[in-house]
Parts: sequence; C-alpha cells; structure tokens
Amino acid sequence: MSTRVATRKKKSNKLGIFVTVVASLAIVVAISFQNNKLEQKLEKLKLEEENYQELLDKEQDRTAELEEKAKYVKTKAYIEETAKKLGLVYPDEIIFKPKN
Repeated sequence: MSTRVATRKKKSNKLGIFVTVVASLAIVVAISFQNNKLEQKLEKLKLEEENYQELLDKEQDRTAELEEKAKYVKTKAYIEETAKKLGLVYPDEIIFKPKN
C-alpha cells in the first residue's frame, strides 16, 4: 500500500507543480498585456501633453501681445492715429486736399 500512496503523492506533486507553472505563466501573460496597454496609453498622453504645451506657449505669446497692445492703446500716438482714421483734426491743423 505504501507504493500506491507514494505514487499518488508523486502524481499529486507533479500536478501541483504543473498547475503552479500554468498559473504563473497566466499571470505573467496578463501582466505583460497590461504593461503593453499602459505603455501605449503613456505614449498617447505624452503626445497630448506636447500638444497642450504648444497651445499654452501660443496663448502666452498672445497674452504678451495683448498686454503690449493694452499699453499702446493708452498712448497719445494711438489716440492720434485713431482720430486721423476717423477724419478728426486738431483745431489749428490745416488739411490740404488734392485737386482732382
């Protein structure tokens, strides 16, 4: 009877080892698959980050331009330029019109 028990234990041990190896392989495959998905997502997010950084840079440039224009709008030169476009003149200014 002891040989039967020993044979069963050997078969049981082999089966246990096989199940453990298969389970370990399944876990390794699952982890590899998840790792691949995460790497792809990371690449996509890096591209998005670059796009947003470009947008941020453009908006910062635009903000600087608008700040400069806001300063210029408060100057006398801007007021005179706008007035001339509207056809306004100083009271003592003489305008010459060309003959047609």
